[in-house]
Amino acid sequence: MSIKIFDKYLFRQVFAATLVCIFLFIVIWIAPETLLKVIKYTIQGSITPKEAIQLLIYEVPKIIVKALPVGLLLGSLYSFDKLSKDFELTVLRGIGMSFNRIIMPVVALSVVLTVICFSMHNTLIPYSEAKSAKIKHLNYETHFVYNVKANKDKLEKIIIVPSYHNHQISSPLVLNFNANQYTDTSVLNSILLADYGVYKDGTWTLKNVKKYQLTEAGVFKSISRHADMNVLSGENGETAFKLMNYSVKRDRELNNAQITEYIRLLKRENLMDEHRAMLNKYLQRYFHSMICILFAVLGCILGFSQPREQRLVGFTIGIAVVFGYYITVPFFDMCAEKGLLSPWITSSIQPLAILVAIFIFKKMKDL
Repeated sequence: MSIKIFDKYLFRQVFAATLVCIFLFIVIWIAPETLLKVIKYTIQGSITPKEAIQLLIYEVPKIIVKALPVGLLLGSLYSFDKLSKDFELTVLRGIGMSFNRIIMPVVALSVVLTVICFSMHNTLIPYSEAKSAKIKHLNYETHFVYNVKANKDKLEKIIIVPSYHNHQISSPLVLNFNANQYTDTSVLNSILLADYGVYKDGTWTLKNVKKYQLTEAGVFKSISRHADMNVLSGENGETAFKLMNYSVKRDRELNNAQITEYIRLLKRENLMDEHRAMLNKYLQRYFHSMICILFAVLGCILGFSQPREQRLVGFTIGIAVVFGYYITVPFFDMCAEKGLLSPWITSSIQPLAILVAIFIFKKMKDL
């Protein structure tokens, strides 16, 4: 089907209104908290004025992915409301154009923005988060615990990492267990305390180690010193290091390949709470990017009104939908993490609810 003058006209109208809504959303989002924090850091001398500007710029991508669906909803609602009040939609319906045909330019725009939204999750947002962390001089430090299992899921050792930076681990602690002593439990038989540890090529090497040997009754038997000692190697060592690196990052700091690998490792290590939470976030990248299309169509329907119909009704419903959508995201994240609902359900239930709302409002307006 050829692109008609009407299609170009409607595309420009909705595109312009969407850009204005996105800009206002970004300003409103940045102004209250982010801007005040950046100003505070600058006054304290933690960052330079140049770094402050860079921080604000790096905050924009993660705000844009939230602003795109909202901008499409309000932009299409405003444009169609204006066309309705000017009787332009009445004329188009009068010459035989169906509702589905009228909104095609808006759907085309929303598909483009959906692709942009998904791509930003995979590329621009992880990049901007890394740059932002560098400016803030953040070192990824965490209290990381890794369990090494023997046969029948008995503990072989527990490695505790108070903090680390790059490949160096500060003051690691290792608890070694005798998993073969009893059939139903594992017994602590030694404790390793090191000044620091180093990770290289899948091997965890502790430096300046104190080894506390325990008796079967749990009493210290002897203390020995070692210059270095390998506590993990091979696949276990590589898995532990990757988990440690991923665990200190939020989902938006990982691209699709990294978050997929993290999910696989979590499932392999049977860390099911973290696995469900991260799988939910990963699926949201797909389902919640598609919300751009659904919000755009819903905006068209809400703006498709009678000439004398109150304009406030459509905008009130639109804002209520946006508010309800974003306020319920943390609730469904929690349901996924705790295993109350499958991540496939928690990540898709909101888009499905919007889809149902589209059919309801379309039927109510007899479109």
